[in-house]
Amino acid sequence: MRVRPAGEDDLASIAGIERRAARGANLDQVRLAMADPGRFVVVATIDDAVAGWAKTHWWQYADGPAPVGHYLGGITVDPAARRRGVGAALTQARMDWISGRASFVCYVVNATNAASIALHRRWGFHEVARAASFHTIRFTGGSGVLLRAGLDGMRQEA
Repeated sequence: MRVRPAGEDDLASIAGIERRAARGANLDQVRLAMADPGRFVVVATIDDAVAGWAKTHWWQYADGPAPVGHYLGGITVDPAARRRGVGAALTQARMDWISGRASFVCYVVNATNAASIALHRRWGFHEVARAASFHTIRFTGGSGVLLRAGLDGMRQEA
């Protein structure tokens, strides 16, 4: 597996992954994120085929307990590539990128997404707050979780 910054040539693959995962990414927004030096869009490839993608976000304002700062944004792994470490590799790449820019990172997730919460605990994420929304993100079912991890000496725990 190889993880690298996403480029314009990856947009069709990203769209295909979103379609197969029954999700939907706005490719214009992905393009804008790729062009923004304050954000990071990354893909993971297996045998030169894009197997997943992820991004970061920079919030310039606080929203209650959700601080200004870098956040792990969306991540989608192709259903055919799941359970092969793609999500962990994409998360590690984003954590590495943010660690060169900040002392902490946040992420928000639907409270029902136990798999994502468990995955992120490997990097030291802990719950900060729960709410129906953080920044512009509203949660299906009305409950989201804000998690935060320090980045000093950051490495994934086994």
